[in-house]
Amino acid sequence: MSVFTRAGAVSRRLIAMLVALATAAGLMVVGAGTASAANRDWLRPDATGSCDWDPANWWVQRCDVYSPAMGRNIPVQIQPAQRGGNASLYLLDGMRATDRSNAWLVDTNAAAAYADYNLTLVMPVGGAGSFYADWNQQASLSSADPVIYMWETFLTSELPAYLEANFGVARNNNSIAGLSMGGTAALNLAAKHPAQFRQAMSWSGYLNTTAPGMQTMLRLAMLDTGGFNVNAMYGSIINPRRFENDPFWNMAGLHGTDVYISAASGLWGPADNGTRVDHRMTGSVLEFVAMTSTRAWEAKARLEGLNPTADYPVTGIHSWAQFNSQLYNTRERVLNVMNAW
Repeated sequence: MSVFTRAGAVSRRLIAMLVALATAAGLMVVGAGTASAANRDWLRPDATGSCDWDPANWWVQRCDVYSPAMGRNIPVQIQPAQRGGNASLYLLDGMRATDRSNAWLVDTNAAAAYADYNLTLVMPVGGAGSFYADWNQQASLSSADPVIYMWETFLTSELPAYLEANFGVARNNNSIAGLSMGGTAALNLAAKHPAQFRQAMSWSGYLNTTAPGMQTMLRLAMLDTGGFNVNAMYGSIINPRRFENDPFWNMAGLHGTDVYISAASGLWGPADNGTRVDHRMTGSVLEFVAMTSTRAWEAKARLEGLNPTADYPVTGIHSWAQFNSQLYNTRERVLNVMNAW
């Protein structure tokens, strides 16, 4: 065999080896992509047959989850974890939640914010004025159109079973966050169900709902939101349930939970330019009330041995500019606590 023949044989073997290595690397890449696609690119079953792709895109699917407690299907918008992780983040809406979509996909884009991470976003639809609570009676004043609210049961008992079975979300590996009304509910639910939620975040929430004057404010807000009766939620002003569902008095269960709270001053800032003056004025009042109640909650929490992280921006009103900034400000914190990078 000539030197040229031997060189040709070596070259062919070298080329074959390089092709094999390249093929293996390609398969590894395809495999990783397939794993992601396998978790995100198919519709899960729901109460009506299967979920639907949501117009929000970013792999969000809208699923009807039946609630025996409320006697109807509850729509939930869900973005599966990128690589099949078992952690989730529940994002709760504000007082004027609609039945069309969770506002985290309308007034901002939470799905885009978390698209690259191994975390399932869970965004329930509806529940205007509900504080995501189990109400004593029907919420609506009219018996012709009854509104039954049993949101705590749904979010902590019925929905977790569905998420575990269809999205692989663990029942004990969840974060929960919300704006305004949703912030109040996030701390309440996490305190009452510490085995479910490892992290709780309130963004401009009302964290002292039994403070003087708050019952009147809630009464007016609920009448304006949907003609709801505030007494149907927890009973009269002296009913113990009002205190059991006030984050100010309901914080013992948060020991061991990662807690983040925020509320701005209510002063107008650059982010509020372009907002109508009447909306800015209303937003200033709402945010100031949220800030004072959040600061009161923080002071009491520290006396009780909790160590929450607090953020009080110098400017900012009760608006989506403020809520969206907190969504992004806390993203790294969520991913670290939930180990969901």
